[in-house]
Amino acid sequence: MSKIVITGIGAISAIGNSTEDFLSSLMENRHGIKPISILRTALAGKYLAGEVKLSNEALQHMSGISGMQSRTSLLAAVAVKEAISIAQLDYALLAQTGIISSTTVGGMDNTEEFYYDFKENKNIDFAKLHPSGQHTNQLANYFGIDAYVSTVSTACSSASNAMIIGARLIKSKQVDRVIVGGADALSKFTLNGFKSLMILSDTHCKPFDNNRKGLNLGEAAAYVVLESEEAAIKRGVKILANLEAYSNVNEAYHQTASSPNGDGAFEAMTKSLAMANLKVSEVDYINAHGTGTDNNDSSESMAINRLFKGEDIKFSSTKAFTGHTLAAAGGVEAVISILCLNHGFIPANLNFENPIDGAELTPITELQLDVKPLNYILSNSFGFGGNNTTLLFSKYKI
Repeated sequence: MSKIVITGIGAISAIGNSTEDFLSSLMENRHGIKPISILRTALAGKYLAGEVKLSNEALQHMSGISGMQSRTSLLAAVAVKEAISIAQLDYALLAQTGIISSTTVGGMDNTEEFYYDFKENKNIDFAKLHPSGQHTNQLANYFGIDAYVSTVSTACSSASNAMIIGARLIKSKQVDRVIVGGADALSKFTLNGFKSLMILSDTHCKPFDNNRKGLNLGEAAAYVVLESEEAAIKRGVKILANLEAYSNVNEAYHQTASSPNGDGAFEAMTKSLAMANLKVSEVDYINAHGTGTDNNDSSESMAINRLFKGEDIKFSSTKAFTGHTLAAAGGVEAVISILCLNHGFIPANLNFENPIDGAELTPITELQLDVKPLNYILSNSFGFGGNNTTLLFSKYKI
C-alpha cells in the first residue's frame, strides 16, 4: 500500500507568520506568549495569550484572500497559501486536490462583535461567517480546490483528525493529495469558557511542572499537504516526511477531563505504534499535548509511563511557545514535528522546574541540536470528551 507523504507545510501563530519563522523561534527559545492586545476583552489585562500580532487587514493583505472573512479564515488562508507554495501545487493540481480543515471558533469573532447589530438587522452578512464549515468553503473557493471539501470539529484533536481522514482518502484512492490542518482565532467565548473551567493560567504556562496553574490560549493556523508517495514522486516534488501511522480513540471519560490513568492517551499511542509495527524503543521523541493543566499533564504522564515503562523517552510540549491553539494545535505540532525531523532538533519544554509528584518524568528543557537518531516522532492531541489522537511522523527515506 502506498505511503502517505508530506510535501508541503504552512503555519502562522504567535511564534511566527511562516514555517521559517517557526523554526527560528524554536531554535532561539523565543515564545509568543504576551499580554492580550488584539482581542478586545475585559480580561486583556489579566491574562496572557499567544496572539498573532497582526490586524485582520494585515492578514487579508498577506493571504490575498478577498471579500468578507472571519479572522479564523484569514489565518487559515495565510497558512494554506504557504503549504501550497512549498508543495508546488499549481491551479491544475489544486483542482484535483482535497481540503479538510478544522476549527472550534469558526466565525465567532464576527458574531461577538456584531451580535447586538444582528438583533437590529444590521451587519447580518457577518452572521454567514459563523458556521464552522464556512472558512473551509472559502479556502476551497479561493484556491480552486475541488476534489473534496470537509470540516472537522473534535475540540483540541481536530487538526490531527483531519489528517487521519485525509490519509484514509488517499489510501482508498479517492484522491491523490489532501491539504489538512486547522485554524482558530482567539475569541471572548473561548477565553471566558476556559476561565470558567478554572484552567486558564494568569502567568506563563508550565507544561508537566508540578506547580502548573493552567494553560495559555493561542490562535493559529497550520496545514500540511498529504500525498501518495507515487503522486509525489511522479511530479518530482521534495518529500518532507511520512505520516507513518495514526490512531483516534474516544475514552468518553468526562466532558472536559481525561481519565486519571491516561487510558485514552495510552491507547492512542499504542495503536499508532501497532499500525506502524514499531517498537516503543524506536520512538525518538514525543511532541506531547502538554497543556499545562492539572488534569491533562498528569493523565498524559501516566500514559507515557505505562507505555514506555521506565525507558528514557525524550518528550516536550511546545504549547509554552504558541499557547494552546485548540483546533489548530494538531496542525501546529505536526508542522513542528516535521521541522524537527528535517533539521534534527528537539524543542525545549519551556518554564519547567519540578517533575509532577508520582510521575517523576522530566521533559526536554533545553533545545537539543543534531539529535541522532531522529527518525520517529509521536505527536499527541487530546480533546474534550476524551477524543484522543496520536500521529506518528517519520523521516522520509528514498
